Amino acid sequence: MIKMMTIALAIAATAAPAAAAPRIEGPWLRETPPAARTGAGYALIRNGGAREDRLLDARSAIADRIEVHSMTMDGGIMRMRPVTGGLAIPAGGTVALRSGGYHLMLMGLKRPLRRGETVEIRLRFARAGEVPVRFRVEPMDYRPEGGRHER
Repeated sequence: MIKMMTIALAIAATAAPAAAAPRIEGPWLRETPPAARTGAGYALIRNGGAREDRLLDARSAIADRIEVHSMTMDGGIMRMRPVTGGLAIPAGGTVALRSGGYHLMLMGLKRPLRRGETVEIRLRFARAGEVPVRFRVEPMDYRPEGGRHER
């Protein structure tokens, strides 16, 4: 019995620790017009862990699906595309989800996003797993202050 307990403790001591959950700062969604079927979400993601993690996607009761997208300008044309393989969050680093760059794309909205409400979105990371985050809905003309969404 003591030998089995010793083996179990040795295995537990050498097992890889669970990945630290990333810190999500300033999460917000842009308010949508009544007939909108899509919405966008933004935040600053800080990875305090010693290993890279990846934001794979997200889910919420408010939308049929949520993808991580990038936005780029190509010859004066705005292009939004899903991020294949997830968005890398470097060890000890930060990545901004912001207007004009990486963002969450909420597709198949089940109702409009209304200013002042909060919406729970479960962000799914490759290492940290699901992280529930409360996103506040801000007005259409909202611009984050103080550069908190800058990389």
